[in-house]
Amino acid sequence: MKQSTTVPVSLRREATVDEHGFVVDVEDAEARELAHRERGTSRPITVVGNPVLHRECRDVTEFDDKLAALIDDMFASQRTAEGVGLAANQIGVDLKVFVYDCPDAYGLRHVGAVCNPVLEELPPEERHLDNSKEGCLSVPMAYAALPRPDYAVVRGQDAQGKPIKVRGTGLLARCLQHETDHLYGHLYIDRLSKRGRKDALRQMAENTPRYEIVRND
Repeated sequence: MKQSTTVPVSLRREATVDEHGFVVDVEDAEARELAHRERGTSRPITVVGNPVLHRECRDVTEFDDKLAALIDDMFASQRTAEGVGLAANQIGVDLKVFVYDCPDAYGLRHVGAVCNPVLEELPPEERHLDNSKEGCLSVPMAYAALPRPDYAVVRGQDAQGKPIKVRGTGLLARCLQHETDHLYGHLYIDRLSKRGRKDALRQMAENTPRYEIVRND
């Protein structure tokens, strides 16, 4: 049994923004992530094949204590699974919200949550592709090279419903794109060739997850 430590939404810190309107998500990153995690409860991860991962999630319309508690649980689950990003449907919740705890191209740690994310379409001159390997907690122990832009901007809302925008470079850019994909029913392996997808699923089948998962049987 765990004592409830849910903090009312009214007492939670609102996101601050810089002069360009982007969320300042590097300040007190360690303390903020720890606070979320200590309030939350880790949940098992849903894996490829689970229907909740393969359909668009519902919009978040209620920015209340229940949403705040979900975000806490997501941070706890992400840390248990040693991930850098987690979408709500990865713990079986059909809502458009993701969390991230991820370094950018310069090694700066970014921590935050985005509800109802929409990925901005970059102009061609800003689309510099990074062909690094990508993995997913919902396809455990599998990795594949996947070209994605090395810069990304996501618009959405924070846990209080306030409009926000988040930008990222390097791994954070990949994370923002990856997690937004999740909430629209797409896994990274859906972007691979048939051979690449088959190889990723083979890797998953041949290895044992290092965290608790929800099996599809």
